[in-house]
Amino acid sequence: MQAQIAPFFDPVTGTYSYVLYDHPGGHAAIIDPVLDYDPKAGRTSHRSAQQLVDFIQAQGLHLAWILETHAHADHLSAAAWLKARLGGRTGIGCHIDSVQRVFKPIFQLEDDFATDGRQFDQLLADGDSLPLGELTLQVLALPGHTPADIGYRVGDDIFIGDTLFQPDVGSARCDFPGGDAATLYRSVQRLLSLPEHTRLWLCHDYPPAERAASPCSTVAQQKAANVHLRSGVSEADFIALRQARDATLAAPVLLIPAIQINIRAGNMPPIAANGHAYLKIPLNLL
Repeated sequence: MQAQIAPFFDPVTGTYSYVLYDHPGGHAAIIDPVLDYDPKAGRTSHRSAQQLVDFIQAQGLHLAWILETHAHADHLSAAAWLKARLGGRTGIGCHIDSVQRVFKPIFQLEDDFATDGRQFDQLLADGDSLPLGELTLQVLALPGHTPADIGYRVGDDIFIGDTLFQPDVGSARCDFPGGDAATLYRSVQRLLSLPEHTRLWLCHDYPPAERAASPCSTVAQQKAANVHLRSGVSEADFIALRQARDATLAAPVLLIPAIQINIRAGNMPPIAANGHAYLKIPLNLL
């Protein structure tokens, strides 16, 4: 059966979220959902996530999974908000524990904050299979951007998170804790070894002015034209390019709130005595 894919673009963060399903009235997975966040006011909202709810309800779908490709640093996850409304099980790569161990002391999280990934319903490893109605998703480890990045493959379609962007944008940064340009290069080679018609569904697009945002490219397009990783680029050349570029990049605008929420599977920090949740800002650490 051919998978059905509905992309949803958030222009504020340049993020693509997806509803993947077998057929109307069937089973669905949401991949990389966005929780809207106003950094000036410290306020969350649900416009982006509500679009996913409306689509799932209009199609009569049963939500089986809410899947993350990694712990995002550029947007907050709406996984917990969606789970409270639609059910489903949350999933992320099994190496999320290493990301949690890095950031727990940085943000001085509560003593009982677990760093074994238990905030998620299922931790996923390379080669795992996830049932989705009449479809089956295969998990691919794609580390490099972070150590916990994974992709989800169904037939000729793969949701690859931040591993690659559109060919005219390039590849993900590798300067976050646990990131590694050599590892990313090998993950990309794994993708580019697949049949050229394979569709790669991206977590982000940052289009230049001359084109509209687009959620998908093919292996053939990436091999022919990716400005960082087209065919013929050596591992050494890519490492040099990636490290030089990363040295010029500022931290993502939403890094501080996003990490604190996303390593909790989209849940807010513990509620304080006054009934509100609070995020922390570490000074001179990031």
